[in-house]
Parts: sequence; structure tokens; C-alpha cells
Amino acid sequence: MKIFNSVKEWKKELSQLKSEGLSLGFVPTMGALHEGHASLFKESLKDNDRTLVSIFLNPTQFDNREDLNNYPSSYEEDIKILEDLKVDYLFSPAYEELYRDNYRYSCRENKLSQILCGAARPGHFDGVLTVVMKLLNIGGAQKAYFGEKDYQQYLLIKEMAQTFFLETEIVPCPLIREKDGLALSSRNRRLSSEARQLAPTFYGLLNSGSSREKIKKDLSKAGFKVDYIEDYHMRRFGAVYLEEVRLIDNVPLR
Repeated sequence: MKIFNSVKEWKKELSQLKSEGLSLGFVPTMGALHEGHASLFKESLKDNDRTLVSIFLNPTQFDNREDLNNYPSSYEEDIKILEDLKVDYLFSPAYEELYRDNYRYSCRENKLSQILCGAARPGHFDGVLTVVMKLLNIGGAQKAYFGEKDYQQYLLIKEMAQTFFLETEIVPCPLIREKDGLALSSRNRRLSSEARQLAPTFYGLLNSGSSREKIKKDLSKAGFKVDYIEDYHMRRFGAVYLEEVRLIDNVPLR
């Protein structure tokens, strides 16, 4: 696997790929890789001649500095996962490389980004859309893969790519769960063993078919702090806190 830290060096490689007529798939991540990420890598490896993965812990999408500081990091383990799967390229830039403007310029959406996770996390999706716009432009891939666990994020990125006539197709991939139903997430690593045992209750109640108000009450009784349970786009979305760790999930409406 070739590792690139600079946009200039990656662009040289990309130019070579294009000259050879090879297709490229791209998966942007913030690291702390798990089986959910691996499912995206495998999809890209299956669909394309070459696959690029990025690892960049994007500070502009964190509305809470403590959350950023506590976000799990496992760079060496991540490298091994990528190498074992035979991913071709890793792009791992420093903040100064991606944000040469120091975030003076940003990408903003003013409707969907204001509800659900956006309502409780001001500026979150501005940071997400800005960094993904940068990465898609840098990556130059034909396809980019995003998991449906962050379904609101997927919708925003898909619409952004269409709105700005980006050449990269945004491909959704199914949410991956643990055997007990908990949606795979890098944040799960921050849960204590006790909280990890309780965490699947979130999915169980979200998928129960009960009313939103009953789900909220039952989650609160179980020990969760509920941010929201809302229905949108033929799906039921939820966000809760457990031991100050934010968990999100979504299920199709029955």
C-alpha cells in the first residue's frame, strides 16, 4: 500500500492512474477502523481497479472540543487492516495540508443539516461537508462509498455532490451491526463494559415499532440520555448519550 501525506504527491499518482485508464474507488474515514469501514473498503475493492482510503480526524466537524480530544485513534492498527485487505492507497494529510485557509472557506447546507444531528450540533455538518468536498476533489475517484449508519450525512453528501456537479458518484453501503444489534461505530470503544452491555437496548427500542414518545421514555428509564427520536425520509432516526458517548442509529420505518 502506498501512503500519501501531500495533495501534490497524490495528484501525481492520480494522473498516472488516469493515463492507464484505471478506475478508482474512494472511502474517506476518520480512522479507528472497524468492520463497518471494512465493508466499505471491500465494496470499493470489488467495484474498482484501485481503492483509495483517507484517514483524517477532521476537527471542524466537532462542536465539542472534549469529544474531539476523546475520539479514538489507532493509526498503526488501521494501517494493518488496510494492508490485510490489500487497499492500494492511503491518503493521510495533516490539518495544514487540507486547511491551508485555516477554515476561512466552508460548504454549508441550510435545510437538512439543521435537523436531527444538526439541531444539537451547530456547525457539525458545515465541517463534514467542507472536508468531504475537499477530499472528493483531491481523491478524483469515480465512486466514493459511505455507510448508512450516518444516513443524514450520506444524504447531505449525495445532494452536495449532485448540486456542485462533482464527477464522483456517491455510493451508499448497508449499516453493519454487532451480533447483539449495536451499530458499529468507532465511538463504541469509549463505552465501559457495563455500558456496552446496555448499548444494544438503543437499537432494540428504536426498531420496536413503538411510538416515538414511548421509545424516548423507555430509553430514559433504561439509563440513556435521549437527544432525539424522529421520523424522516421513511426512516426512524435516533441519537442518545450513554456515559457521555453519543450513539446514533436509524432503521427503516415499518
